[in-house]
Amino acid sequence: MFKNFRFFFILSTLILALSGGLLKAQIHPGQLADGIAAVIGNEIVLESDIEEYVNMAKQQGTANIGDRCEILENIIHNKLLLFYAKKDTLIRNVNKELKADADSRYQQMLSGFSSEKDMLKAYRFRTAYELKAAIEKLSSDQYYQGEKYKLITKGVDITPSEVSAFYAQYKSQLPEVNEEVKLSRIMMYPKLTDNRKQEIIQKLKNIKADILKGASFEDQARIYSDDPGSAAYGGLITKVSKGMMVKPFEATALNLQEGEISDPVETEYGFHIIQLVRKAGKIYDVRHILIANTPNAQEIASAKGELTKIKSQIQAGKISFKEAALKYSDDKTTKFNAGVMTGSDGSDNLEKTKLDPIDAYQIAGLNKGEITDPYEMGEAQNKKKAIALIQVDDIIPAHTLSIDTDYERIKAIALNQKKNDVVDRWVISKLPDTFISINNRYKHCQFKTDWKRKTSAK
Repeated sequence: MFKNFRFFFILSTLILALSGGLLKAQIHPGQLADGIAAVIGNEIVLESDIEEYVNMAKQQGTANIGDRCEILENIIHNKLLLFYAKKDTLIRNVNKELKADADSRYQQMLSGFSSEKDMLKAYRFRTAYELKAAIEKLSSDQYYQGEKYKLITKGVDITPSEVSAFYAQYKSQLPEVNEEVKLSRIMMYPKLTDNRKQEIIQKLKNIKADILKGASFEDQARIYSDDPGSAAYGGLITKVSKGMMVKPFEATALNLQEGEISDPVETEYGFHIIQLVRKAGKIYDVRHILIANTPNAQEIASAKGELTKIKSQIQAGKISFKEAALKYSDDKTTKFNAGVMTGSDGSDNLEKTKLDPIDAYQIAGLNKGEITDPYEMGEAQNKKKAIALIQVDDIIPAHTLSIDTDYERIKAIALNQKKNDVVDRWVISKLPDTFISINNRYKHCQFKTDWKRKTSAK
């Protein structure tokens, strides 16, 4: 079977893997030697890394993940990339950015829990410092591996004849594609009425007035703020770097003097008052109180009514779906692409079984060219309530990938294979100069690469 090169360091699913490794190293140092599966340069593969990769693959529904030998070989492959990436002067050092990003991700994760204590318990960490260090480590590994992979494969391309040759060789092994659809969407955020906006603004003005009279900003944030990530901390967000926050928030914060509190400012999340706590270069700490722009039933109904009129205009031929998406949609990811929805791989062929359940329910039973009624989506990426229309542009029956109908997909698979071959050759070229030691418990493994060859490294 053709290769499927994998990067394993996926933040959302491997936090537990790293936490397990950290706890073993910190709590049971005497057992660490027995827990090491391999050493590559100064990179270590723990037995827990292998266990957690198996668990991750099962959670993601990955088929044919291979045995422990195959999994270990894939991890060694990636660790070797990581070892050399960290020494590569062509790869930009982003340690400061990664640290700031870890703080931001920590706050995002915290928003899903009622308290920091609950989150640390769920992820099996003892302190916030340990969890942030784990997030930073995972992000760092992913960044350096990815950058090294891109450097090694820079300039690698594929010709139509190579795609045809790849298809001829592997067509019997190409995957079956489940039923797919092509969809276009118009999404609209319900708009708050002017009266609602003024109510929120006045509420924040009153809160600011109370603070200026002596009330604690921290206490007011804990009482009133709708930001789940910072409210419990008195509205505090630390180590914010430029570009991390939405523009209206950042522009307001950076124009304040330390200790100064802004007037109410509107962002896509709602209305804020912001206090600049500290600024050091491009890094700053702020407190804020957010009143979310959550629409009420009347405002939701109004948005549905607007989309109903738009649907009628499309069906009457007065405007095309593409034109309506460009004119009316609030969805920045599809607005300028005729409303066309794409998957994580960039393809506009969407497998029906992988659609958002709400979207899948709405299009059930529709034929090509038909449009849903306006409906409430699941939360958008920014957690705002949204109303949508979806048009079914095409329905593609289940089939095996064919070069006649799926050329671009096959080309992508073939190019990936070619890049992996280039990386494999690079890895083999580095073996004589790389210290690699694999635990004897894996001496029975029939690795594809001779990792046990004698090396010149000391």
